[in-house]
Amino acid sequence: MTTNTTIGSNGTNVSQALLDTMNGTSSTRSATSAASSTGSTSGTSATDLQNTFLQLLVAQLKNQDPTNPMDSSQMTSQLAQINTVSGISQLNTTLSSLATQMSAGQQSQAALLIGSTVLAPGSSVTVASGKATSFGVQLANPVGDLQVVVKNSAGTIVNTIDLGKQSAGTIPVGWTPTDSAGNALPNGNYTISAVGTINGQQATATTLAGATVQSVVLQSNGTPGLVLSNGTTVGLTGVAAIL
Repeated sequence: MTTNTTIGSNGTNVSQALLDTMNGTSSTRSATSAASSTGSTSGTSATDLQNTFLQLLVAQLKNQDPTNPMDSSQMTSQLAQINTVSGISQLNTTLSSLATQMSAGQQSQAALLIGSTVLAPGSSVTVASGKATSFGVQLANPVGDLQVVVKNSAGTIVNTIDLGKQSAGTIPVGWTPTDSAGNALPNGNYTISAVGTINGQQATATTLAGATVQSVVLQSNGTPGLVLSNGTTVGLTGVAAIL
């Protein structure tokens, strides 16, 4: 059963469902009753609540006693809050749209890298016909001395490449695959590790493996991933250099 509330001295009736919506107590009443009482104003979105507030505010102003006006400051404050919520909702929609557009743009950029050789975090180097696949080192800080240790598949150190003093950033390494005695290394897979020192203290050094970009996939987080020839998949931010 729908009840009405009188506003002002003129005796204008306003539905209880409308008041319940304003007071946040409409959840205790049936949706059917609220819909029949308030018509198009029974929704719960920010726009619906804003329209409901406006209707109630106008009804209050039209029917108040001029000699004893009703205080509408609280209602006005609540209306401003509804406007804020509505604005945030629209902002979220806009940001979601921008994120979708950016993701599409990143996929297009990633597709341009197909066939390119890139450096990404990794420690594998392949030697074939006297040549080694590209690799490098990434430094967070400048170092006084940087060395790259090369090990064969058995874990034996076959060479140590001394790169000397290096600045922070990405350092591509060009290397002819030989052992410490200068003999050519046999074909196979090798691993690299980097050690940097700053005033005698060990510094952070990340090894980078070179590989060819074969394809682009959509990762679980919605960003494009580059499928590399060494069997790994990295995001665009994981690419340290494009060779």
